[in-house]
Amino acid sequence: MTIMPSLNLQRTDVVVGVDTHKDEHLAVALDGIGGRIGSHALPATLDGYANLLSWAREHGRVVACGVEGTGSYGSGLARYLRRQGARVYEVSRPPRRGERRAAGKSDLIDAEHAAREVLSGDATSVPKAANGSVEALRLIKVARDTAVKARSQAIIALKSALVTASDELRAALEGLSDFRLITACTELAGEPPSDPSSAARYVLCSLARRWLALHEEIKEHTRHLERITDETAPQLTATFGIGSDCAAEMLMAAGDNGERIRSEAAFAKLCGVCPIPASSGRTTGRHRLNRGGNRQANAALYRIVVVRLRWHQPTIDYAARRTSEGRTKKEIIRCLKRYVAREVFQLLPRSRKTAVENLVVGT
Repeated sequence: MTIMPSLNLQRTDVVVGVDTHKDEHLAVALDGIGGRIGSHALPATLDGYANLLSWAREHGRVVACGVEGTGSYGSGLARYLRRQGARVYEVSRPPRRGERRAAGKSDLIDAEHAAREVLSGDATSVPKAANGSVEALRLIKVARDTAVKARSQAIIALKSALVTASDELRAALEGLSDFRLITACTELAGEPPSDPSSAARYVLCSLARRWLALHEEIKEHTRHLERITDETAPQLTATFGIGSDCAAEMLMAAGDNGERIRSEAAFAKLCGVCPIPASSGRTTGRHRLNRGGNRQANAALYRIVVVRLRWHQPTIDYAARRTSEGRTKKEIIRCLKRYVAREVFQLLPRSRKTAVENLVVGT
């Protein structure tokens, strides 16, 4: 086992791994050479987090903590440990096959796996801070995206109900554009539904009013997104082809602590736009597309590239040159996504690391 290269560990040092759940977490502590010290169950509350840190300190100097699910159930614990000056690393769940099949599955095993991932140096990802404007963006975008989905469902349901409506009602409404259809349906309110005809009018009116309410909600969310992205990353939103929605996706991928991404190559990998080697035997130098990474950020990069291919003259010229060299459109878009990721990385805001993030929790 390769011990963490960034730390000079002694046997008295402590590395903690935590398997997180909604109501209760389980932690396992290892010493500096990999020996298991013990385990500790804690409630997912501030008092539980404090008890975990006190328990770990009883065994020595706490040098690092590996936490599963730092973006969900482990977010509160990760924030608390970071505030207390701990090194916190994000740990992925154990693999479903191979190692996990051989070792079995339990909360205790998962917590120990998290600690050993940190001790070996395999877990090096710093979790997102989730304590600034980017976290606010994420929450607003969740509300907006769900509202957009609900609005689409509303108009689909409205058109489906219109198909089975009376011939007179269908003839009056089917030829209208979507917004005129919605407006016309809001005026269909009448007597309470008692027969198929009145029920159809009632349902169409209800769905149309729901669509309008969601439409207004989406516009309000969009205004907040535009304001926050402009305040957080004005250079990013001022760049050609990058609107508030794509800028929000880029900021959300980086997080509030953008300095955790060490290079533009790391950011490209995070967004799934770095080519992956795929050579073996006699086929050398080949690469394939990266199907991993943050797929929402990848889709945002694609939208930026599509806009630039249509309206941005330098991008149009680049595509023409690469086409003359025999590149396909898919290959050109992949290259452009990589270039845009490099450009976006230079425009992302980076907060200065605070001294507390570099401390080791004392005894």
